[in-house]
Amino acid sequence: MPTLKDIRVRIKGVKSTQQVTKAMKMVAAAKLRRAQERAVMARPYARKLKEMLGSLSAKVDTSRNPMLSPRSEVNKVLVILITADRGLCGAFNTNAIKLASKIIHEDYPALHSKGGVSLICAGSRGFDFFRKREYKIVKGYSAVFQHLDFSTAKEIADIASGMYLRGEVDRVLVAYNEFKSVLAPNLREEVILPIAPETSGKESSSDYIYEPSPSAIIDELVPKHLNTQIWRMMLESSAAEQAARMSAMDSATENAKELMRTLNISYNRARQAAITTELSEIVSGADALSN
Repeated sequence: MPTLKDIRVRIKGVKSTQQVTKAMKMVAAAKLRRAQERAVMARPYARKLKEMLGSLSAKVDTSRNPMLSPRSEVNKVLVILITADRGLCGAFNTNAIKLASKIIHEDYPALHSKGGVSLICAGSRGFDFFRKREYKIVKGYSAVFQHLDFSTAKEIADIASGMYLRGEVDRVLVAYNEFKSVLAPNLREEVILPIAPETSGKESSSDYIYEPSPSAIIDELVPKHLNTQIWRMMLESSAAEQAARMSAMDSATENAKELMRTLNISYNRARQAAITTELSEIVSGADALSN
């Protein structure tokens, strides 16, 4: 049975932990606001760029652009995994890693057994997980979300598009956490190469004149679209990470509060038992002296 000193030490430790988790929750809440603003601001541009690409694709032969043309056979796959650089954010990293593992082992098991699945890991957690298990990693990025920059997204897009154009991979997928709300991140799996243009669903009645030509504009838009989509996904993941960390630290703070309540009850009971024992010993001693 723990002594009163043991319980006091544990109460002090839990209280210190509660102060840390509460501070981390406040920091995550402040970072979440900025990350959410960046993610929300990136969405309209990425969406409109995709719609514009879809509108132009309907007017030209997309087979001329290799990044718009699906391969007849998929023999090699590249998975871009976006995770966090740090932990203490609940199941955020675990869920993204599980999704990437599902893609590798369940969606493309035959390719994986032949070494046809490779990875690009943005974020230390995912990179460390797959590196230790000796997966085929083309490029790993650590500490990327401490100073998130567009150049990183562009570098990832350049590597993926270069491998696709050289025929080193036939499909490129991204596994990431999309920011939906503070309490409900949305785990996503998206194919970014070959690009499947989407139209807005509304046929335009206007006939535009394109300069220099629709095909030339498409050739210019495709790399911009790829850069923008990966940048948007990284921003979404950053916002989802801060939301997950804030939620996890809030739960940890509440758990510490409940644990302190339980420890205080145990401490009071142990103290009461010690006092009762001392009183019994005093009464027994007094009775022995009177006799």
